[in-house]
Amino acid sequence: MQWNSFGEFVAMGGYGGYVWGAYGVTFALLVAELFQLRGRGRQALQRARLFARRGGDQ
Repeated sequence: MQWNSFGEFVAMGGYGGYVWGAYGVTFALLVAELFQLRGRGRQALQRARLFARRGGDQ
C-alpha cells in the first residue's frame, strides 16, 4: 500500500482506527505492566528485608 500524505497514512485505508487503537491498547498495557512490576519488586524487597530483620530461618 502506498500513501500520498500523512493523513492517508494515519487513516490506513479506513482501518486506521483499528490499527492505531490496537497500538494504543498494547502501549497502555505495557505501561501498566511496568508499574505493576515495579510495585511487586518493591513489595518483594520489603518482605525480604522484614524476613532478614526477623532472623531469617528461625
